Amino acid sequence: MTDPAVPSEKGAAVGRRIGIGLMYGFWRPRVLGAWRVPTAGPVILAVNHAHNIDGPMLMGTAPRPVHFLIKKEAFIGPLDPFLTGIGQLKVDRASADRTAITRALSVLEHGGVLGIFPEGTRGEGDFASLRAGLAYFAVRSGAPIVPVAVLGSSDRPGRLIRALPPLRSRVDVVFGDAFEAGDGSGRRTRKALDEATVRIQERLTAHLENARRLTGR
Repeated sequence: MTDPAVPSEKGAAVGRRIGIGLMYGFWRPRVLGAWRVPTAGPVILAVNHAHNIDGPMLMGTAPRPVHFLIKKEAFIGPLDPFLTGIGQLKVDRASADRTAITRALSVLEHGGVLGIFPEGTRGEGDFASLRAGLAYFAVRSGAPIVPVAVLGSSDRPGRLIRALPPLRSRVDVVFGDAFEAGDGSGRRTRKALDEATVRIQERLTAHLENARRLTGR
């Protein structure tokens, strides 16, 4: 029997196929460094967030199915069963959502891929302000973090639908080298998490700068 606490891996695989069809159908993703994502075992993809398509774009370009932590406000109407069905995780950002935390950790415990917007909300997409959740999941699970930069999604609005990038425009998705957030001590104290957050921010910011040089954006 399937454990309801574990988001559906088959569902996430279906979500990936849908993402491939939509993202490559409407835009022209250029994917760099996907080989850096470990082919097996738990991994956390830490993604900058400047546009609403950044999550779907990663789902359609990542080499493995991704379970994203998504704000509960997105789970409205028919989107609720759809997002749940494709293995995505509803999270209440206004509180310590224990259900979401448990389900996210279960993804990693079962060797899956957890997608996180470490800034917590859509903004400049520059990793300037990180919330503590990413460090917690990384230190608690021991899973490596792969930084991901999505560039070009917010450059300019489309002509037909201004809330989306122009159709057939190029969006770059750049994967960085995997790294460990902890210091190797296994500590999970507040100080350890704060120190991990600093290390994570340094690595994510460096990756974003490198991705911009690499893509010319």
